[in-house]
Amino acid sequence: MSGKTPFYITTPIYYPSAKLHIGHAYCTTVADTIARYKRLAGFDVFFLTGSDEHGQKIQQAAEKEGITPIQYVDRIVASFQELWRLLGISYDDFIRTTQPRHYELVQDIFQRIYDQGDIYKGEYKGLYCTPCESYWTRLQLDENGCCPDCHRPVQEVSEEAYFFRMSKYADRLLAYINEHPDFIQPVSRRNEMIAFIEQGLEDLCVSRTSFDWGIPVPFDPKHVVYVWFDALTNYLTPIGYLHDKEMFHKYWPADVHLVGKEIVRFHTIIWGCMLMALGLDLPKKVYGHGWLIVNGAKMSKSVGNVVDPVALIEEFGADAIRYFLLREIALGQDGNISRDALIGRINSDLANDLGNLLHRTLSMAKKYRKGVVTKGEGRTDFDAALETMTAATVRDYTEQMDAMELSAAVKTVWALISRTNKYIDETAPWTLAKDEAKAAQLDAVLYHLVETLHIVSVLIAPFMPTTARRIHKQLGFHADFDGVQLADIAAWGTTPDGHTVGTAEQLFPRIEVEKA
Repeated sequence: MSGKTPFYITTPIYYPSAKLHIGHAYCTTVADTIARYKRLAGFDVFFLTGSDEHGQKIQQAAEKEGITPIQYVDRIVASFQELWRLLGISYDDFIRTTQPRHYELVQDIFQRIYDQGDIYKGEYKGLYCTPCESYWTRLQLDENGCCPDCHRPVQEVSEEAYFFRMSKYADRLLAYINEHPDFIQPVSRRNEMIAFIEQGLEDLCVSRTSFDWGIPVPFDPKHVVYVWFDALTNYLTPIGYLHDKEMFHKYWPADVHLVGKEIVRFHTIIWGCMLMALGLDLPKKVYGHGWLIVNGAKMSKSVGNVVDPVALIEEFGADAIRYFLLREIALGQDGNISRDALIGRINSDLANDLGNLLHRTLSMAKKYRKGVVTKGEGRTDFDAALETMTAATVRDYTEQMDAMELSAAVKTVWALISRTNKYIDETAPWTLAKDEAKAAQLDAVLYHLVETLHIVSVLIAPFMPTTARRIHKQLGFHADFDGVQLADIAAWGTTPDGHTVGTAEQLFPRIEVEKA
């Protein structure tokens, strides 16, 4: 086994919607960024994503198209996996709830909880939201008598069902939340969950008989397991629960479940009670991110403002989309996105600030020193300030990334990039090159520029993996970039004396707004 500290992060497993949207890309990009950072920091990371493929709404959608449910989900899951490839998502496992490994584990868990008396047979009479796969009481409906989450009509449902004694664990779960303030983040989500539990938890209906697209209850196959009971178990399947004790104890409890704020309730209350029934530790953190606001309105199919991430990637490139989402949206808050704002960031931050800094640095190194940079003995009046800011940037970036303050970390790195551009103007290497007596100072300037960009290339790797690799290569570092660690840039001076840089290539072309 590796001696590295394990770190287990998950996204929710996504419902196979016929239309991908930028919200899918945002959540998974955030999780990927955290996973990449943890690898960079020396952790043994297991990053899980996947697809939630059972339930009544899947069966209805497939019937509408005249195909089987598995044909329906196979096609859409392939589109998810292609999007993750385009975005450079570095997941370690992609779980599908239709896979035999998951099917078997769900039945094992259902049987175990039933055998200990925490699942019992009864009859469900009440209100059900098919799009959300959620049960509600009349008191929980919105002012229009609709689902409080999606605000669509609910159905009166009456059928034989099995129930999970969730009420048995209500007090224990509430106490746990109060004793572990970091368990549910941000604080606003935590407060919502406390209020929900304090209203009183009812036992949860965990089987259905009105359709058959699901995992059969092992001892009563005319019932299928409730889709959320099935889906939440996915976090245990790939890490070997009941099958690989060593792997399971290595990665569980999960360090972070990253989910949309609308499903925090499922991941903290239902999942929390299920884990308590199994005698397992709860995840260390469930983090509910916000919604994406498109041009001032919440993104939704009904409004018609759903943004296609594949089209954006094809037009602007994956790293530009990743950068924009991570910089513009503070994790946990709703974030506004627009085409104009995206183009503005590409032109100002990526083309002007980062791209121009790299191009100027490499061009001057080639022009003045045939691409060879040396440490030398020379100094300028501005070197110490740049070195100090670089060290502070690495320190602040590490603290912010550890706290999942991704937007702040991006801004911290870009402040260093801006300062380095200013350093060029302050030192004026084109002037130093005209005076042989200042040759040592010119060497110092070129070295400082390459060293700072080397550090920047490592710091941006979690945000923009392709761009980081391109910068690393253009700077002349041909070693395997996947093996780079944060510790490699902990101290100033990692660029070797006499290092030869590569050739400048444009990172991000400016976008002419008039032509966009």
